[in-house]
Amino acid sequence: MSAPISILCMKWGRLYGPDYVNNLRRGVARHLSRPHRFICFTDDAGGLDPEVEALPLPELGLPAGHGDTRWRKLGVFRRDLFGLTGTALFLDLDLVIMDRLEPFLDLSGPFRIIRDDDLFRPKPLRRLNPGRDRFLHAVGNSSVFRYEIGAHAYILDDYLADPEGATRRFEISQQFQSDRLAAHGHLAYWPRGWCVSFKNDCVPQGVPSYWRDPACPPGARIVVFAGSPKMSEVLDGGGHRLHRRIGRVDWLRAAWEG
Repeated sequence: MSAPISILCMKWGRLYGPDYVNNLRRGVARHLSRPHRFICFTDDAGGLDPEVEALPLPELGLPAGHGDTRWRKLGVFRRDLFGLTGTALFLDLDLVIMDRLEPFLDLSGPFRIIRDDDLFRPKPLRRLNPGRDRFLHAVGNSSVFRYEIGAHAYILDDYLADPEGATRRFEISQQFQSDRLAAHGHLAYWPRGWCVSFKNDCVPQGVPSYWRDPACPPGARIVVFAGSPKMSEVLDGGGHRLHRRIGRVDWLRAAWEG
């Protein structure tokens, strides 16, 4: 029998409460029949369901005096990740699972991630700088990615070799992560439409949003909250802008709360 899949998430600080982890864990259980472990790396395990395996936040191993922990998600690329082995699917906390997760595990390739541009509307002005446009078009959004634990330790190694240089060259960790994956020929994406943006793919754009409610696009498996509004705003009935009304989201709340 093959080893259980590791479903990983990460919670630190006060931005997300335990309900985010618990609802995500329940969503995984509803949409994944394959044997799996649900693991949350956290600095506070209070309030988590018994079915959640709580582990400490992976140490980045930054040099003494370097206190920048904004890129702590790179810790999942440690060679020794608390003795975990095999295939892992990493999920951010602010997303909602809508359909089966097995396809994310069955798709071939050593590494899969969302193409960040797939979550956003085109940015024509970016073409004024073709080199940067090409790079940004290749960046993976790390809200949902699958990898083999320990197989991509070069990402963390390269970061630790020059953390100041990395944070100077790249705005956020997923840009650095994508650059290193591409350099090793490992950067590959989920099929477009599996992971969708709530704001850009579910909410009607402009005036039609005033008479049409948000809806989940056909074929979408995960709804991601990239940028604003945040999921908490939307589920509380907010997130509106003058150019964009957000109507009823009963389908989203039902999928989130189960």
